[in-house]
Amino acid sequence: MAAVDLTTHPGHLARRLQQAHYLLWNTMVSEETTSPQFAVLNALAAEPGLDQRTVGERVGLDRSTVAEVISRLGRRGLLGKVRDPGDGRRFLLRLTDDGLRVHRRLAVRTARMNQIFLAPLSDAEQQTFFALIRRVADAAEGLRNPAEPLAAPH
Repeated sequence: MAAVDLTTHPGHLARRLQQAHYLLWNTMVSEETTSPQFAVLNALAAEPGLDQRTVGERVGLDRSTVAEVISRLGRRGLLGKVRDPGDGRRFLLRLTDDGLRVHRRLAVRTARMNQIFLAPLSDAEQQTFFALIRRVADAAEGLRNPAEPLAAPH
């Protein structure tokens, strides 16, 4: 069998994008705070008082990953937990003052990083890129739980 053209394989291209993103993230944003950790900080900056499950849903992290991310951020003093007064089994999460400062600093850096990351595309191409990649990512979420039907293409 002949070799395949990997430039037509979305997984291969996604991996290459992820590698470039990782390199830019570590050099331009933070070596200490990962992109998933920033996503959690960002979700809590937008909606303080979310529970762990909801944070995971907001940022697209599975239960075990979001638990580990929240644990690491808590150990660093960037977020705090309080028991939900309406449901004692749940904890509600909020950024600490340090967490708010880190989020603010990293948000500025991520904006600069994204400008460089997306520089090969015009503004219109960036909008199209985001629309398409969101559609594929949203459809891929359905693959995690095959019991749910996949969304019909638009």
